[in-house]
Amino acid sequence: MSGALAATAEARFLALAGPFGLEGGETLPQVTVAYRTWGRLNSERDNAVLVCHALTGSADVDAWWPGLLGRGRALDPARDFIVCSNVLGGCYGSTGPTSIDPLTGRRYGARFPAVSVRDLVRLQAALLDELGVTELALVLGGSLGGMQALEWTALYPERVHAAVAISVGARQSPWCIGLSETQRQAIYADTRWRGGDYDPALPPAAGLAAARMAAMVSYRHWDGFAARFGRERNPGGSFQVESWLKHHGEKFTARFDANTYVTLTRVMDNHDLGRGRSDIEAALANIPVPVLVVGSTSDVLYTPDEQRELARLIPDAELAWLSSVHGHDAFLIETEALNDLIRDFRQRRHAELRSERRLYSCQA
Repeated sequence: MSGALAATAEARFLALAGPFGLEGGETLPQVTVAYRTWGRLNSERDNAVLVCHALTGSADVDAWWPGLLGRGRALDPARDFIVCSNVLGGCYGSTGPTSIDPLTGRRYGARFPAVSVRDLVRLQAALLDELGVTELALVLGGSLGGMQALEWTALYPERVHAAVAISVGARQSPWCIGLSETQRQAIYADTRWRGGDYDPALPPAAGLAAARMAAMVSYRHWDGFAARFGRERNPGGSFQVESWLKHHGEKFTARFDANTYVTLTRVMDNHDLGRGRSDIEAALANIPVPVLVVGSTSDVLYTPDEQRELARLIPDAELAWLSSVHGHDAFLIETEALNDLIRDFRQRRHAELRSERRLYSCQA
């Protein structure tokens, strides 16, 4: 098991039998992946669903997406074999900066090698192989999870039947890269960042808290802040929005790791579905599976124009919207509406697939 900050009692851990080569050319000598499952794989092995988590998420879908998981919902354990793993480079059980480097006997820390979205997906594929999953009825995720879902359709199109990409673009924009670098600089400026590393044994870092506060602003929207906080003040005189941000920053340092934050924001910055595939247009045009593209009307990170681009360039795409004042975080807040969109997409596509199979059977 890797040196995770925390992992739920329900999580299971898979240690790969050999080293794991990375897209950038480096090799991890040992890799462990933390994962959880719900439901059972059926005899046809065609009911698996892979859920990909966002930047600071974990394998605990029931904790951060409870509105989508349950009987009659988009992710139904009575029908689906649902799998979610902590990403490579994470800090909830999978190998990452908080893990022990077997070559040195010390935590990787800032020395953890650069990983890519494709590395994350390749590790997920290795996990699914071990679980006996050869095909996915659906792969889905939002933000960093959406990047993984898109990459699955490009890297393993023969294994995926449908995908849902939520609040994400085909490649990381300069706007998002700039915001991520601002957050990383807050971490680097912290006095606890010693020689380019961060000691997780020390008290919570102000730099990581500041990075989270900046991120929280970018995750929301002007209208949402105005409606929730206005210019209301606390009894001590500070604005309510200030105390809300400070609370989230302090809470975050208790559950996440600064080196992991740096690693995974760089994973997102390097997201480019067209890299090595001619260009973005060609990469999206070659996606052979139906894709539901979901955007938030108030997202300032992954703008509605980016969702429209995905829907325009993917041959078999549907575009749907979460009408919300919650910005990028809408996919984690407006879960009832998102559940309906995904459930309806799955039902519609399943009906079309059955119709195609009946037609093929009659022609045969």
